[in-house]
Amino acid sequence: MHEARQYRRTENNSVTCSLCNHRCVIRPEKHGICGVRKNAGGTLYATTYGRISAEAVDPIEKKPLYHYLPGTRSYSLGSIGCNFHCRHCQNWHISRAEPDGAHLKSLSPEEGVRRAKESGSASISWTYNEPTIWHEYTLDMGTLARAAGLGTIYVTNGYITEEALRELAPMLGAYRVDLKAFTEDFYHNICGAHLQPVLDSAVLARELGMHIETVTLVIPGLNDSIGEQSSLIRWVIEHLGPETPMHFTAFHPDYQMTDRGATPVAALEKIYLKAQELGLQFPYVGNVYSHRYENTYCPACGATLIERQGFSSRIVGLDGQQCSACGETIGIVRHVG
Repeated sequence: MHEARQYRRTENNSVTCSLCNHRCVIRPEKHGICGVRKNAGGTLYATTYGRISAEAVDPIEKKPLYHYLPGTRSYSLGSIGCNFHCRHCQNWHISRAEPDGAHLKSLSPEEGVRRAKESGSASISWTYNEPTIWHEYTLDMGTLARAAGLGTIYVTNGYITEEALRELAPMLGAYRVDLKAFTEDFYHNICGAHLQPVLDSAVLARELGMHIETVTLVIPGLNDSIGEQSSLIRWVIEHLGPETPMHFTAFHPDYQMTDRGATPVAALEKIYLKAQELGLQFPYVGNVYSHRYENTYCPACGATLIERQGFSSRIVGLDGQQCSACGETIGIVRHVG
């Protein structure tokens, strides 16, 4: 096992983990809420360091990221465990898996970077389960990846602490964060967490210079009211900026939430139009195949900049970072500096 970072020893061989905002106090031989950080004799260990459950080369649009290295592939890795317990989790078979019973493969940080380069990917994504709880591994691999000219991506629920996010900042390029709802009740009852730490981490990620895109899974009857979504959009515009891409994606029944149907496309379209009305420059709909609201349009002249169909994309109206039609500067990362 690999000794963890972001913890301190306390009395009676207990430890306090400072990696996510649960800040678990973990007694000897016990795990934190995430299930993968274990106290053994007063030392906290990252039990999934170098252990992967999933490995793929994905279109970056699958993350979804629309303004970070568009049209490229991302070498994508996941492990097991999560610090949220979402009732609608679509990756519950790995997020709820236990280290002792999971079928995990070994992959060193060095080998991960080598495979990413060999695959022709422009970036590495830590995804599928929550990357925050894989901190030591992603930090080591990400540092090597940046030195090799690769982009680096967290697909995250945003529950990371300030100290842990600051430690990642030198190596982390993109922070694709779920804003699951805009009420404390939703986070408490559906996810087993709190809203404010997620908002705080998104603001800090922006301050630290990371590229940010948000995703909200729109669930009928839980977070789909136009009032709640408008409040969320206004918050993003004020705190992250009107140029922040926001993805509003369709829910389908899964795991412990099969008591409601999929999100109507019309509901997503209504939120998209409200976002435009409020001044958000780049709203998107997702989990809806081949919809015009998946495309990127110039906020100044309306020209089509990037066409998308499913997870494929085609740049049609960009000259570098400028709109080819009117010259407007568009906040899209085309290359890793």
